Amino acid sequence: MHLHRYEKWWLTFGIAALIIFLLIVGIQAFHQGHKPPSAKAIVNPERVSETEPFNKPGLKKVEGKDWDYELVVVAAAFSFNPGNIEIPKGAKVKIIATTKDVVHGFEIAGTNINMMLEPGYVSDYVATFDKKGEFLIICNEYCGTGHHMMSARIKVVDK
Repeated sequence: MHLHRYEKWWLTFGIAALIIFLLIVGIQAFHQGHKPPSAKAIVNPERVSETEPFNKPGLKKVEGKDWDYELVVVAAAFSFNPGNIEIPKGAKVKIIATTKDVVHGFEIAGTNINMMLEPGYVSDYVATFDKKGEFLIICNEYCGTGHHMMSARIKVVDK
């Protein structure tokens, strides 16, 4: 098979670009020890139930911060704790979440809130709930045989 001179150049250029890209990604991911994007805080996954604020999951009003409420969520064994949450309409909420066992997803359907919960790491997200209604929290990372039953609900109500 005969390759034209320009085809050889483009093949060489394409393969070299691919190798450079893979080297850059490999160095960043492994050599520099990158962590999940929101992994500013870590927690011992074996002691989540004994660690603040995860020892008391739920919605709490806070003062002196850029948000009105903190919602602490713990994922474990096909469930979210708490299972049902009521949030006042218009509230700015910081969601703080982790998991006790395996990787779980945390997606609030109908919103742009989507986090990956990894054992040992604390994920957080600040959101304003402007729309009244009921929203489903689902796990969007396969976590085992009961994955399809893993859900919770957020109800946004008038103040």
